[in-house]
Amino acid sequence: MSIRGKRILVGKPGLDGHDVGAKVIALTLRDAGADVIYTGLRKTPEYIARTAVDEDVDVVGLSILSGSHKELVKATREKLDELGAADILIFVGGTIPSYDYDELKEYGAVAIFTAEMPLDEIVAKIDTLLA
Repeated sequence: MSIRGKRILVGKPGLDGHDVGAKVIALTLRDAGADVIYTGLRKTPEYIARTAVDEDVDVVGLSILSGSHKELVKATREKLDELGAADILIFVGGTIPSYDYDELKEYGAVAIFTAEMPLDEIVAKIDTLLA
């Protein structure tokens, strides 16, 4: 798997305080062989982008349940670009209505995951993205 040895940052931007899903994804990716950095709760897009650059990650995963997914994905992409990290991919997961998928992709999300998706499917998709 190409996920093995890749560096993945999992972030919880915004004010949402529910991080069980983010922790499940972080542990699942770690168990699949990735080097995972979890930023913890309530981080700003600026903090997440700076940490991603400092940690030299391949991809940033954003877990968002607050309904502000469009703004947070856009802000994180903009901050990564400002820091010269346009090559760092972003995926997003959480409570995200399907009618927002196209806009999220316009803002830079390369994949969108929902709570209903099997974990092995999420790992396979991330693996494909990093291949």
